[in-house]
Amino acid sequence: MADDTKAVAPVAGDPIAGAGATPKIAVIDVWKSFAGKEVLRGIDLEVTTGESLVIVGGSGAGKSVLLKHLIGLIQPDRGHIVVDGEDLTCAEPAVCLAMRRKFGMSFQEGALFDSMSVFENVAFSLRRHTRMREDEIAARVHECLAMVHLEGVDAKMPGQLSGGMRRRVGFARAIALQPEILLFDEPNTGLDPITSAAIDKVIVEMRDRLPVTMVTITHDMSSAFRIADRVAMLREGRILAVAPPEQFRALPDEYIQKFLAGEPLEEEEEVA
Repeated sequence: MADDTKAVAPVAGDPIAGAGATPKIAVIDVWKSFAGKEVLRGIDLEVTTGESLVIVGGSGAGKSVLLKHLIGLIQPDRGHIVVDGEDLTCAEPAVCLAMRRKFGMSFQEGALFDSMSVFENVAFSLRRHTRMREDEIAARVHECLAMVHLEGVDAKMPGQLSGGMRRRVGFARAIALQPEILLFDEPNTGLDPITSAAIDKVIVEMRDRLPVTMVTITHDMSSAFRIADRVAMLREGRILAVAPPEQFRALPDEYIQKFLAGEPLEEEEEVA
């Protein structure tokens, strides 16, 4: 397939992209291939401290691979991932480990430990990475569960929870260590519209209450517009456009408009 993708410049007047602040995360010319197949093809993207950036795109666009680069689970073939001014692609292992502790990650469908109760799931990282006493751990677990509106479910097992509740337990686990950056991997996948809206409401509440920077990947545009300060479109391993929600809706790019309308364009090449 011919490469006819054209980048759409960030919208003029974007209050975040144009602020000139030092980015919390900078992705600089990142390329990644698997078995000779290019997945990321020169990604340039910045995330400003305190913002909620949502990366959208179709299945196979490279969203999950990009998210894994941000937290250091994957190293780029070339390019740089810079967090708080520290280049993770050439940092010492101890520095990378310290940087990863700035992140909290909420995986698809919660990714809870099925053999552990809700309480044990949220407490897991606290026991593993801190020297908190058990009463302090209990207080923190209850605080996190209250933040996602799940009071009183401590003793339940993941199998006893609805899909939306499992996602929210995953959120509580992600914030337990008070991270500076929260990553959400398809938080609405498989949920009905009402539950999806409730999940988005919790994400917005966390954004407003916590001193965190958020990056979410999704293909759900309704969700993206509810939780985003800015929306970035990823297509075939490249960033096609970045803009605040209302301005993103108005971008003239044919692919973006068809994506928003749920209309087919040409056959897309799946990369990840």
